[in-house]
Amino acid sequence: MTDASVTDTYPAPTIVPLGDSALLVRFGTRLTDPANRAAIALADLLESEPLAGVIEVVPSLVSVLLRCDPLAATDIAGELRLRLFSLGTAALPPARDWTIPVHFDGPDLDTVAQTLGMSRADFISQHNAQALRVLATGFAPGFVYCGLHADDLIVPRRAAVRAAVPPGTVLFAAGQTAITATELPTGWHILGHTDFTNFDPGTTPATQLKGGDHVRFTVAT
Repeated sequence: MTDASVTDTYPAPTIVPLGDSALLVRFGTRLTDPANRAAIALADLLESEPLAGVIEVVPSLVSVLLRCDPLAATDIAGELRLRLFSLGTAALPPARDWTIPVHFDGPDLDTVAQTLGMSRADFISQHNAQALRVLATGFAPGFVYCGLHADDLIVPRRAAVRAAVPPGTVLFAAGQTAITATELPTGWHILGHTDFTNFDPGTTPATQLKGGDHVRFTVAT
């Protein structure tokens, strides 16, 4: 069901039951800046004020998944609506700032620049000009989505998928820059690579970056 009475700050959320042990709060069906901010805000609120019976909170680009105790799911849904009413006034913690050097040596760099009508140097300069927000982490361990780029820096994904790219690959598509932390297939354009590592299963938490953090990309020296 859709709860249209949250606030005017964020898009109206839809609460979707997933079986008897999960609830999905969705703020949109496509990635937009307000929907992403809402997902980050709700995840932060539920982290600072946990709901009894919620086992895990998993934010995504425009939604938040709550894994629940099946015996408490009904009560959780009611308490969740109360939290959503206060979402617009919830104070977010200060964003952490990160600087991530990138070796811009990827095989798709020139193609991306040409598609946008830029030189390689101009594209790199514009790509790095402003800090980006960490939109979400996930999809694969430590994988991080950063955005949103301006409209003049948007290109679609590649038509062909590469079978595997290594950890630390810096990807670009759909108004976002992403960083891999494990080997995985991708249809995104490869801009280069970074020595920054966002996944260490031996630490708690296992990832460094979280939604809402600010990332500034620089040219690695």
